[in-house]
Amino acid sequence: RRERQRFVDKNGRCNVQHGNLGGESSRYLSDFFTTLVDLKWRWNLLIFLLTYTVAWLVMASMWWGIAYLRGDLQQAHGDTYSPCVANVYNFPSAFLFFVETEATIGYGHRYITERCPEGIVLFLFQSLLGSVVDAFLIGCMFIKMSQPKKRAETLMFSRAAVISQRDAKLCLMFRVGNLRNSHMVSAQIRCKLIKSRQTPEGEFLPLDQCELDVGFGTGADQLFLVSPLTICHEINSDSPFFCLSQRSLRSEQFEIVVILEGIVETTGMTCQARTSYTEDEVLWGHRFLPVMSLEDGFFRVDYSQFHATFEVPTPPYSVKE
Repeated sequence: RRERQRFVDKNGRCNVQHGNLGGESSRYLSDFFTTLVDLKWRWNLLIFLLTYTVAWLVMASMWWGIAYLRGDLQQAHGDTYSPCVANVYNFPSAFLFFVETEATIGYGHRYITERCPEGIVLFLFQSLLGSVVDAFLIGCMFIKMSQPKKRAETLMFSRAAVISQRDAKLCLMFRVGNLRNSHMVSAQIRCKLIKSRQTPEGEFLPLDQCELDVGFGTGADQLFLVSPLTICHEINSDSPFFCLSQRSLRSEQFEIVVILEGIVETTGMTCQARTSYTEDEVLWGHRFLPVMSLEDGFFRVDYSQFHATFEVPTPPYSVKE
């Protein structure tokens, strides 16, 4: 069958774009810090470089302007004449003085004299403004670098979901795994069924979301993700798949979105990994191959069999039937 449009890709990216915001786009500026963090790296680096470049040039121009208005650029800086900033004769020297002040490199050849009140005021303003700019931009870069988005790259989901019997009950199952030795603390998994439906009143819902029970009542949704786990959804009278059979599966159109959340043990930050399964990726009458084996004093996980399934005898009828 032809691959149809997904709501969530296999890598977890949501295929949703916001358009025609109109006047609502100003809301992004009201939360400018979060907007800046959400930008791509190339735009973050560009804003970072432009902000510092413009701020440095503007502040250096202000120091040069003070020296120009006081006539320090034409006077000889000696014992008989005390300038605002010693040894500032042109714009490059004013720029170097600003950089020395901003980077706290230390004063040697250029320094502020006590007979320049406007220079002292500008120095205080520069110190406050520099602290604000550093806190904003460096804080933004730090938060962006420490985001645990890449941690989701080492969380695996099986390529397909399976439907077979477990404990004499028909179940929908898929597998999750963690490739790193560092654990996901308080890991929790949720599933959403996205399917179009029409209400009894005639309203058409193109992307209706329905919760799939993966063990809320029993606590099975709270995972101890040390080794690969098989997540199980029991198909019963409360399940949206109550009327699903092997034959009707071929004509259905739905998408199962899986959301795995947890706290990264090394950083303490919350991480979320997502994937989805369409009806073409649900295998009726299959079961996952075992991946755990007992070695000499430890358990070994064979990830080469992580996605592998095999057929098992399964009734082709729905639970309702």
